[in-house]
Amino acid sequence: MTRWTTTIAAALSLLPLGQPLLLVSTTALATASVVLSIQAAHAQSADEFFNRGNAKKNSGDYQGAIADYTKAIDINPQDTDAYNNRGVAKRKSGDYQGAIADFTKAIEINPQDTNAYYNRGIAKRKSGDYQGAIADYNEAIEIDPKNALIYNNRGFAKQLLVDDQDADAYMLIQEAIADYTMAISINPQFALAYTNRGAAKSDLKDYQGAIADFAKVVEINPHDPIAYSNLALAKGRSGEVEGACVDLKEATNLGDEYASTLFNNNCAQSDKYYFDIGNFKSNSGDYQGAIADYTKAIEINPQYAAAYSNRGVAKYDLGDYQGAIADYNKAIEINPRYAATYNNRGLAKSNLKDYQGAIDDYTKAIEINPQHALAYYNRGNAKYGLGDQQGACADYKKAVSLGHQLTAQWLNRAGGAWCRNMR
Repeated sequence: MTRWTTTIAAALSLLPLGQPLLLVSTTALATASVVLSIQAAHAQSADEFFNRGNAKKNSGDYQGAIADYTKAIDINPQDTDAYNNRGVAKRKSGDYQGAIADFTKAIEINPQDTNAYYNRGIAKRKSGDYQGAIADYNEAIEIDPKNALIYNNRGFAKQLLVDDQDADAYMLIQEAIADYTMAISINPQFALAYTNRGAAKSDLKDYQGAIADFAKVVEINPHDPIAYSNLALAKGRSGEVEGACVDLKEATNLGDEYASTLFNNNCAQSDKYYFDIGNFKSNSGDYQGAIADYTKAIEINPQYAAAYSNRGVAKYDLGDYQGAIADYNKAIEINPRYAATYNNRGLAKSNLKDYQGAIDDYTKAIEINPQHALAYYNRGNAKYGLGDQQGACADYKKAVSLGHQLTAQWLNRAGGAWCRNMR
């Protein structure tokens, strides 16, 4: 059973139930008045036992609730609400067969009782009768085809059926996904249906689809640690290690001990973990936090060129151009064939008005990667800064030929007329 299979038990909530209807007669006949008074007293008494049973069930006193529902049924043997609620109390106390018997009695009294079919389906699923559960959910859907909860539970029963018999697993999982999708179409904020659909997609190795569903759960319930754990597991299986670690850390912060174990075994104290966390923070605009994480990655691995380079980017974004250049220098010392680092160092030098130094860096980036359109564009800017319009225009046009859209848009505007008309 997968991690999420153990955490996505189908919803057990009971739909609101009505109260017994009390009939009143104004007939003046004494004998009839006596009979009706007795019936009214019985109805009131049944209602009291029913309500008392509800209170006990809600407080977890299932045996006490069962006793009160039984008294209500003794007074009014046609009370489907009492059978339904007694069945729920029996199911919660582990008496699945007793629960099934009560839901069956409610169906006998009212064959259109959606609650009874739905609740009997849950009891059958818990007793291991997945086919029987699916049959009951089918009946409930026939009566109430717009009930998202029933579709969700039917899908879950189909997923469990995969492990229960030698069946066409692929077909069953696809059917389960269809049920979850229907539940979501009825209720787009149904987090449990997204969770279950994500688990089903993961079973089919559709990890990107699973990630999308678990991400939706996080969006709906941003403080649910299990949602982050499921998202992390899907990312990990898809190879997105850095994203998985970020989500495991969030789940750990929210109190998920299982996530904490995974995090400690797979993420904590690794240079790549801190590098990936730094990237995440940098992309989120937390440049100081990113610098701190890149620094930890470097402390663990002093030859981590990419960590120096990315720390330089974060410093550049904070306006610390000298600090950025120092990091780019170290990255280039470790990996002198990293074109992006030369380009980035050129940008920092340009911001310090060192245009010639910037041009040298852009030229080196282009030597390593002749298709580096951005380096041509940036070199054009540096040449323009030195007054070399001819050289700048040549670089701009080369950038355009390599698909740099920003330069193309500039050339087509009035401000780029001087270059556009230059031969």
